[in-house]
Amino acid sequence: MSKKFIITIQDNHGLRQFSLSKSIKKRIKYIAAVVFGVVAISMGANLIQQSYICSVKDSLNILEDKNKNLLTNNGLLSTKLTKLQTKIDSKSEELASLDVQLNTIEEMIGLSPSHDLEISERVELASITSEQMEEVFQDIPNGSPIEYKGITSRFGYRHHPLLKRKAFHKGSDMRAAMKTPVYATANAVVEYAGWHKRSGFGRLVILSHNYGFKTYFGHLKKINVKMGQVIKKGDLIAYTGNSGKSNGPHLHYEVQFIAKALNPFNFIKWTVANYQDIFTKEKQVPWHSLITMINKRSNKEVLAKAPKVVKTSQNKAIRVTIPPLSQQVRISQAN
Repeated sequence: MSKKFIITIQDNHGLRQFSLSKSIKKRIKYIAAVVFGVVAISMGANLIQQSYICSVKDSLNILEDKNKNLLTNNGLLSTKLTKLQTKIDSKSEELASLDVQLNTIEEMIGLSPSHDLEISERVELASITSEQMEEVFQDIPNGSPIEYKGITSRFGYRHHPLLKRKAFHKGSDMRAAMKTPVYATANAVVEYAGWHKRSGFGRLVILSHNYGFKTYFGHLKKINVKMGQVIKKGDLIAYTGNSGKSNGPHLHYEVQFIAKALNPFNFIKWTVANYQDIFTKEKQVPWHSLITMINKRSNKEVLAKAPKVVKTSQNKAIRVTIPPLSQQVRISQAN
């Protein structure tokens, strides 16, 4: 059998024949197979690449859409922020204007403007009427209990003159000659009146006032009130002396709020002229809540005293004045 094969090629120039051996034929087939394989792999890789590129393009389109949405939302938020800032600026201007107006009102009614308090608290304190202020000064200790001639020992830590050691002084020792009259600094009920050995105050008077306040008067010579007695601001309650643990005639004066010792000097110097000073100097008292309560109670009493209009059976309006509850109780007891 022949190991050769003939390839015939016909063109315009005629017929040509080529004689090739079978080994060359195998090589040609092998090369053709390799070329076909390479082409197939290239086409497959190209298809995969095109698919990946399409996937990436889709992802990019999605990201672009999200970016557009974020930019839109950012624009909306920026617009809202601008509007909010405008409102804040407007409110700040209103508060500044209110602060100026409040300063004017405080000066007109004799209050010292205090920027340590919130605007709402200053408005509440400034809104107090003369009658309400009078009630405050009747019920809460204020002013000097004796003719003021100075303080010999202040509130706070000191070297005790008799114990010869450092101790906390809960009151103010007020300079006074023997038998100086002592007056109540607010309306009160006498909680204690007599000799008080344990405290070292000698003859002592304790007054219980409204809203949780108490005042102590120590080292007295003579006591003019009795326990349980109701007294008014300015009533004579005692005379100064040198009783108890004392190194000379003076008045030991204390002011307490719910068992907390307060600096009496702030209350001794508290008057209508410096009405608001106490609110910033004495931080242990919730003044805002206290004044608000006094205002509400005072307003209720005003409404209770106001004449009421009642229609009769003939449809005629008449005015009836209803007495306050305290007077109603006294009337019923009298009946």
